Amino acid sequence: MIASAAKQSTVLKILFSILVPAINVAGHTGIFIFLRDSELNSIVYAVLAILWGVFGVYFMYWSLNWVVELYSDVWRRRIQPFLFVGPAFLLLSWLLLIPTVRTLIMSFQNAASTEFVGFANYAAVFTDRLLITALRNNLLWVVFGATACIVLGLLIAVLADRSSFERTAKVIIFLPMAISFVAAGVIWKFIYYYQPGDEQVGLLNAIVVALGGEPQAWTSMTQPWNNLFLIAILIWMQTGFAMVIFSAALKGVPDDILEAARVDGAGEIRIFFRIIIPFIMTTILSVSTTIVVFTLKIFDVVMIMTGGQYNTDVVATQFYRQLFMYQNNGYGSTLAMILLIAVIPVIVFNLRQIRKQGGF
Repeated sequence: MIASAAKQSTVLKILFSILVPAINVAGHTGIFIFLRDSELNSIVYAVLAILWGVFGVYFMYWSLNWVVELYSDVWRRRIQPFLFVGPAFLLLSWLLLIPTVRTLIMSFQNAASTEFVGFANYAAVFTDRLLITALRNNLLWVVFGATACIVLGLLIAVLADRSSFERTAKVIIFLPMAISFVAAGVIWKFIYYYQPGDEQVGLLNAIVVALGGEPQAWTSMTQPWNNLFLIAILIWMQTGFAMVIFSAALKGVPDDILEAARVDGAGEIRIFFRIIIPFIMTTILSVSTTIVVFTLKIFDVVMIMTGGQYNTDVVATQFYRQLFMYQNNGYGSTLAMILLIAVIPVIVFNLRQIRKQGGF
């Protein structure tokens, strides 16, 4: 009898293990098809989609976890990590891994993705003048933009922490982070605005004219300096991010070490480079990699300010233009892969540094 009951219990566990996931898949697929094909009012559609997203996910995890709870403690510990991480992994694979593989395949095909052309697109990217200009500009953004954000962020964090107006200074510097890059582009478009004559609407040209100078078309006529004027927008926005992270790291530097160094006769500059910098080096590396990755993908500012004209193209704007405007799938996919290849070493380096510090 005991053997028979155990056998029945095992059969029920196997049955539930098959039936419950099948019900989830069938149910969610049916809801998806219904919402996709229905012609409901937009408000009703949005409400149903939100309810499905909230309660559907809850029911899925609850039902699958209920099945796992039927097993012994040993099998439960083995299965539960896959249960809670598995759906996220599948979702990321669907949204990131599959599109990446598809983009890689398209980068070896012609413009219409109908013929395999090998490495011809990659060779063209590094020989086409416009694309070389985009790569050069991306390098300028990383060298000048990311470096300035990191250096200024660290400098302002140090000065603000020693100031009696710390909160006010930090709020002012961090404030640009509250707006999007599109909004920042619009704001700075008015700052850089140029029109012939002495009457200038743009803030920068109005100041120049008031000081007796000649107005300039900052983002178009002053090549290649116009790229630096665009990079200034990145610095204006991202310095606040670096400052906040560095400020938090600086507050973790032990005061007794600093006081001991001052007692030994070390100056503030020596303390900064010999004690503070090594102590917060992990934070500096993390912030640096974050800003470099962000800078490599810069798109919004260039698109809003110049649309990539006047030799201000970057890889992301060329990717957008080649893929969506010229319908050149081969070139567009190749540029996307170049961006991915450029970002991967930076991310790997950051992960290694975190691992060295025992992050995971």
